[in-house]
Amino acid sequence: MEHASQSWSIVIFSYNEEGTLRSVIESVQRFFETIACINSEIILVDDGSTDKCGEIVRAAAQDFPNVKAVCHSTNLGIGYALRSGYAAVQFENVSAVPGDGQFNVAELIPYASLPEKTFVSFYRKENTIYTRGRNVLSLINRKLNANLLGLKVRDVNWVKIYKRVELERLHMRMKSSLVESEICAKLLMGKNTIIECESVYHPRKAGKSKGASLPVVLQAALETLKLVCVVNLYRMTRRKH
Repeated sequence: MEHASQSWSIVIFSYNEEGTLRSVIESVQRFFETIACINSEIILVDDGSTDKCGEIVRAAAQDFPNVKAVCHSTNLGIGYALRSGYAAVQFENVSAVPGDGQFNVAELIPYASLPEKTFVSFYRKENTIYTRGRNVLSLINRKLNANLLGLKVRDVNWVKIYKRVELERLHMRMKSSLVESEICAKLLMGKNTIIECESVYHPRKAGKSKGASLPVVLQAALETLKLVCVVNLYRMTRRKH
């Protein structure tokens, strides 16, 4: 795809990622420079970190005029962090990347200019970093998405690129990590085209993984039924219109 100066909002969500957060912020700024993005912003979501993330966020907001800070007073989880970030964006293309540095922001470059009603879903082809237990959970998640929602996306929990105008139409309901499943299912119902792109899942250079913690897994499991109801209600509402 040709590069063009479409506007971009990138959300960086973090919880206790003091070892990598600043480098991720700088990599996003390099991405904006590479694609010659005139209108850009970074939404830094600090999800109640207890390390120095808060200091890093405040410093970045002072160092860069296009940085906006969103801080949770307590840790609310990835679903809330994503929703807080998405609610704060103002530009055309929207992507949320983790502050742990495991996604290479340069992978966004080929999609600097994205057609209307199109979204990009990056997928991790081989996940040798995950534990066996977490890989099993990921497999179960994919099966549930396919069988209960008809959502056949290779890696619904990895990085995406959305059109802001499409996100605003969805009226998101999920508050757990299942919010990305809700978004993708609704976008596909809305006749959006999905582009799936292989991505490299880089090893951590610092910090510890939080995605497979017991509270996160339990919350997602409890909300699966709610997700099915939310998506089916959305489907019925669309049929009426």
